[in-house]
Amino acid sequence: MSPFTFWVRTSLHNKKYSTVKIVSLGVGLAMGLVLIAKVYFEKSYNDFFPDKERIYQAGSNYSTTEGTKAFPQTSGGIVLGMEAELPGVESATRYTYLSVGKIITADKNKYKAVVITADSCLFDVFRLPILAGDAKKTLSRPMYAMVSSKIAEEMGGTAKALGQTFHLNEYPGQTLTIGGVFQAVPKNTNLDYDVVVSLASIGKFTWDGSRNWVGNDRYLSYLKFAPGIKPDKLKPELEKMKAKYLPLEHLKKAGVGIDYFFKPIREIHSSDADTQRMTLILSLLAVALLVTAVMNYVLVVISSLVGRSKEMAVNKCYGATSNNIYTRMLGETFFDLVAALLLGALLVFACRGAIFSLLGTGLGDLFTLPSCLLLAAVCVLVFFVAAFAPGYLYARIPVAVAFRQYTESKRRWKLGLLFLQFAAAGLFVTLLCIIGKQYHYMMTDNPGYNYENLAYCSLDGVKSDLRQKALDEAAGLPGVSAVTTADVTFLQFQSGNNISLPGDDKELFNVADLYSCGNGYLQMLHVPVVEGRSFTENVSSSDEVMVSRSFVKKILPLTHWTDGVVGKNILISEHSDKGKAFTICGVYEDFRLGNLGRQDTRPSIMFYNSKPSSFLYVKFDRLTPDAMKALSDKLSALMPDKDIEVYSFADTLQGDYAESRNFRDSILAGGLVTLLICLMGLIGYTNDEVNRRRKETAIRKVNGATAREILRIFLHDISRMALPASILGCMGAYFIAKIWLEKFAEKTSLSFLLFVVCVLGVWLIVIAAAVLNCRRAVNANPADSLKAE
Repeated sequence: MSPFTFWVRTSLHNKKYSTVKIVSLGVGLAMGLVLIAKVYFEKSYNDFFPDKERIYQAGSNYSTTEGTKAFPQTSGGIVLGMEAELPGVESATRYTYLSVGKIITADKNKYKAVVITADSCLFDVFRLPILAGDAKKTLSRPMYAMVSSKIAEEMGGTAKALGQTFHLNEYPGQTLTIGGVFQAVPKNTNLDYDVVVSLASIGKFTWDGSRNWVGNDRYLSYLKFAPGIKPDKLKPELEKMKAKYLPLEHLKKAGVGIDYFFKPIREIHSSDADTQRMTLILSLLAVALLVTAVMNYVLVVISSLVGRSKEMAVNKCYGATSNNIYTRMLGETFFDLVAALLLGALLVFACRGAIFSLLGTGLGDLFTLPSCLLLAAVCVLVFFVAAFAPGYLYARIPVAVAFRQYTESKRRWKLGLLFLQFAAAGLFVTLLCIIGKQYHYMMTDNPGYNYENLAYCSLDGVKSDLRQKALDEAAGLPGVSAVTTADVTFLQFQSGNNISLPGDDKELFNVADLYSCGNGYLQMLHVPVVEGRSFTENVSSSDEVMVSRSFVKKILPLTHWTDGVVGKNILISEHSDKGKAFTICGVYEDFRLGNLGRQDTRPSIMFYNSKPSSFLYVKFDRLTPDAMKALSDKLSALMPDKDIEVYSFADTLQGDYAESRNFRDSILAGGLVTLLICLMGLIGYTNDEVNRRRKETAIRKVNGATAREILRIFLHDISRMALPASILGCMGAYFIAKIWLEKFAEKTSLSFLLFVVCVLGVWLIVIAAAVLNCRRAVNANPADSLKAE
């Protein structure tokens, strides 16, 4: 009989037993393998670039009185100097982001795109296939751009895309021409762009600092070195370059030191603290899921040992050796695994939308050829683990079992396997509670400003007089209580500038620059002024600046001011041209910049501008979808050439925590799968125990034992094993949660009571499932059980 035929006959003979095996293994494999594929995806960033091992990102180390800080960006001219002065540089490039929004073609079609501006050497360093046009020529011409194959396909194909004109939504007056098409970059890269605008065009969109050696460090710079060149050995050449190009004496007087470092592009993402933290956690969860699924499979197989013992003994009577038994179990496990993988594949395909929502990665990106080879290796390991333990036990069954009853229970094996499953369940349940608590804390925490009923939209690229009309039109809408403008939103990581004092070249510290705001800005957001006053409003120009409370705490120890900061003059880089000083008119209470996962902890400053700024803020009495639509319609009618999108500030803030929400939902899915597998294993174990102890149960009932006493017999071992297993799982969850919580500036408390509740919760679920499954045996007629004997 062929192994496949034998497997089919065995499966059909005990459908319930086979279904439990395959379903539990298939569900566990589906989720475990998806998580492993996600980890591989995160670890394989930038691996697709040719010569990837020779490409490095250049970054800056800034030394001040506050210490040394590393930044991944540089000033625009740095990479040009490195290319000229450092030996072994084959090519170098730099780029900076222009827009993350929409491009609008001449025929009014709109396409979502990430837009960068880059020099002509971009594709010399990152050799992506060029599908049309001359990349070097295109990126050397002002107001020309390359688009990705994804954008070209949306436009109707490469041929149709070439020569089309478009503008960025934020810059409606600046027309760009498509001069080439490049192969779209895969998702597992830091170099995320859909449109590349020539760097020669940057002056049309923003200030051109592309040749700066100091300041305007917004550029991402990359170098490709010749084979055998080690950038970390180029320290002497770097020092010579700095001496040749940098104003070192001026920087020394300012108390600033600048150095540069190189990081391999393959390590940019994988060495990031958040990436390392997340991949470690996902790896642990994947292992927990796979161990749970495999242990449950082994448990179910071992639970059928008594029922199949006579079959194995008879086979031995007909000459089957231990190797033959092992081979048969290997065959059974192989076909079970194939069936489980097919089921898992169907589940993954059916849940592809949910997987993308939770992990942020599509199936095509997760399951590439290299990742599939890794998953195949994992499946081989699962196969041997799942086949060896049952095969070992079946091979040890004595031939004499063919002629007598086999009563060996293997309870220690089964309880040990259940222990591991319940520990995994305890881990997932506790981790879910901690993550859910942190997410609730983030969503309900007070950031220091009031954003209730607040809507906003971008006015980038809109002329000042039209911005004023937008401000007036919004103020006239029904239900609007206040309107104003500002250059930034508090959800962003802000640009920085340095603080110094008039007559002193030394720079004191760096601040988050909130730039300009309009009338009533702090009042709208309910940010209190704790010293001095707010801005003098409705003036054509203002030399006033407001600072945060943390600014005061930081500057007072560095100065001799004994009467506070109000009325004092300070210099602010970027703003203090020719030594222009600004007077501190007031101090506002600290509020959060960014979010709890990416918080900007620097002191902040802001200025006043009577002319409307980049963001329009509208406060409603009650923010409803109809109110937002009315605002959007009014602004769209006023600015027909701009794609207006109105956002709820609360929804944007919630979106910033989407990663944490998705992680919570992933743990929820993993916890449900683990609990399902554990309960399947528990049901199989209790059924096996009920059958094994059927005669004992009947005799006890005949002798007067109550249902409660009978139930206690079955629950004793389960309860004694489930409680420590849940505690172990909670301990594991505590360490994983501590790793995850490191990314947040403010964290929820991890109280002892939380872990007690989780342990008891898992224990109660286990006991409840065991009680429900044992009820039939407890209430059975003892005569029926004894008659069967």
